[in-house]
Amino acid sequence: MGKIQNSMQLLKTSWGVLKTDKHLATIPVISAFCSAAVMAAMGVGIFATISKVPARSTNPLDGSVTSTQYQQTPATYIVIVAGYVLLSVVVTFFTAVLMAGAHERLTGGTPTLGSAFAKASTRLPQLLGWALINATVGLVLRSIAERGGILGQLIASTINFAWNVVSWLAVPFVVIEGLGPFAALKRSAEVLRKTWGENLAANIGFGFINLLVMLVAISIGALFIAVRLWMVGIVLALVIITVGAVIVSALTGIYRTALFMYAATGYVPQGFDQQTLQAAFRNKKLGIL
Repeated sequence: MGKIQNSMQLLKTSWGVLKTDKHLATIPVISAFCSAAVMAAMGVGIFATISKVPARSTNPLDGSVTSTQYQQTPATYIVIVAGYVLLSVVVTFFTAVLMAGAHERLTGGTPTLGSAFAKASTRLPQLLGWALINATVGLVLRSIAERGGILGQLIASTINFAWNVVSWLAVPFVVIEGLGPFAALKRSAEVLRKTWGENLAANIGFGFINLLVMLVAISIGALFIAVRLWMVGIVLALVIITVGAVIVSALTGIYRTALFMYAATGYVPQGFDQQTLQAAFRNKKLGIL
């Protein structure tokens, strides 16, 4: 409970940073549009590469009729893998852009969208490498979940959660310190030995906030739908979900950057309290991690 409370305090501080640099929230918006474009292109590619196979289905009223089934082809799998990797590249790059801007602010600078994009662009080769690793892990876990039944889904979910926690600080190590993807993953795992509780609390906390926003959006939308204002209800729900996702994404980037700075170098970011940051780390004298 103490870890979660401390995470909420750090979250409030991150909100203060976001209010100072509201343009940081535009980065997740751009990322969302780019991600949507990639997914749309992938959808078109899948539709264009699947094969239509004639099949027979029996109608009890008039006998057999011809129907069509869709089957994936080798080209379809190529489109899926390529789209998944490209989506990982987009998400990774914009995460790096957000963290670059947050790092500049937390070290006393005045970030702009231009400066944030410029900083992330200097790490593009390393970011591409990390995106490829992350996409590969995701594809493997997806395959396990699809082919392993309930047990496979359980195993994939467990590994995915562990991977997200261990790699939580990998992108900051890449964009801020310029480490390669494997070196960044190694350093992220090392820092995890000190920040494990905060990492877990953060992953659970941000997931809870997203769920809360979703429930509020559905409730408000349902009220308007109940009085037959369908379009108003649907639009309001979508707007609330979108705005909530953008804000949470921006806060997550600021939070991760601040925790990284203190964990990696001991530097207390501007606006953050040292005592609160210290509470994010386990005392080695009290545990084995």
